[in-house]
Amino acid sequence: MTTEPLRVAVIQGSTRDGRLGPVVARWIREHADARPDMTTDLVDLAETPLPTVFPQLGQDPARAEDRELLAAVSPRLADADAFVVVTPEYNHSFPASLKNAIDWHNREWHAKPVGFVAYGGFSAGLRAVEQLRGVFAELHAVTIREAVGLQGVWGRFDPEGRAVDPAADTAAKAMLGQLAWWAEALRAARATSPYGA
Repeated sequence: MTTEPLRVAVIQGSTRDGRLGPVVARWIREHADARPDMTTDLVDLAETPLPTVFPQLGQDPARAEDRELLAAVSPRLADADAFVVVTPEYNHSFPASLKNAIDWHNREWHAKPVGFVAYGGFSAGLRAVEQLRGVFAELHAVTIREAVGLQGVWGRFDPEGRAVDPAADTAAKAMLGQLAWWAEALRAARATSPYGA
C-alpha cells in the first residue's frame, strides 16, 4: 500500500453572492488537512467558472476561452483520489453551477469516492445530497454513506469559522474516515487494474 497522501479535491459548489460556502469549505478542509493521510485542493466554482454552453456530444470545446476555463479545473479533478462536495440546497436540489461542473467531466469521476458536506435550513441540505448520489452513480463514482448536514447553517459557525456544535466536527471526522477508506481501496484497485467503463 502506498504511503502517499490521498489527494482530495474539495469542490465548493455555490456561486451565489453572499454565500456561506467558503466558510463551510474552509472548515471541512481544515479537518481533512489535519489528517496525515490527506492533502486538499479547493476548487471554488465561483473563482474557476466553467462554460455553460456544451459542444456537440463527443466533440471537444471549439472556443479557446472554453478550453482555458476547463484547464483551470479538469486536471485538478483528474489528479484527485477523492472528492468532497460542499453544497447548499436550493429549491430541494443542488446549484446549477455544481451540475455544470459535474457534467463537463466524466472519466475524472470514475472509480473514485465522493463525500458530501451539505448545508441549508430545515433539511440541512440533505435533499441536495440525495439527488447528487444518483448523478455520481451514473458517472461511476462511489458516494460515501456518512454525509455532513448542517441545519440552520447561518448560526453554525463562530466569527473565526469554527463549528459551534461539536456534533458537526464529529460528523466531519466520520465522513472523512469513510472517504479515506474508500479512496485507499479504489486507488489501489485502479493501480492494479485500470477501471473500464
